[in-house]
Amino acid sequence: MNKLTNRIASSTAAVLSRRTVAARSGSGFSLIELLVVLVILGLIAGLVVPNIIGRTEVAKSRAAKAAVQQLSSAVDGYYLDVGNPPDSLEDLVKEPGGVDNWRGPYAKSSLITDPWGNPYQYIYPGEHGEYDIVSYGADKTQGGEGKNADINNWE
Repeated sequence: MNKLTNRIASSTAAVLSRRTVAARSGSGFSLIELLVVLVILGLIAGLVVPNIIGRTEVAKSRAAKAAVQQLSSAVDGYYLDVGNPPDSLEDLVKEPGGVDNWRGPYAKSSLITDPWGNPYQYIYPGEHGEYDIVSYGADKTQGGEGKNADINNWE
């Protein structure tokens, strides 16, 4: 029986020693491997994030152009129903007092604010047409280029 016990003990020790060696050499990542992965992730983020931020401003400008066109159509619809243009863009959303034939709302309340959180400027009578609708862009001031360019209904 001693021979059997010795054999079991020696084979168990051999298996345990192989597992220990395998566990030490194969499990986990070294510090160098982790640092390489972090550097790669940093490079990817450095290349991707600026592109995403730039596209956000382009999307806001496009949304403002579309909203100005929709507001122009809403003003025209109001004019056809009521007989004169609205006094303000709020008249497209809520029925103003003393107006006959108002069949609105002609626009959603969210539409009268530009993508930068500012109300569109509505000027009646307009300088460039019967009425002017303007967003001053990201910088909120008249004029500008790129993301700061004015968006209007006459250009």
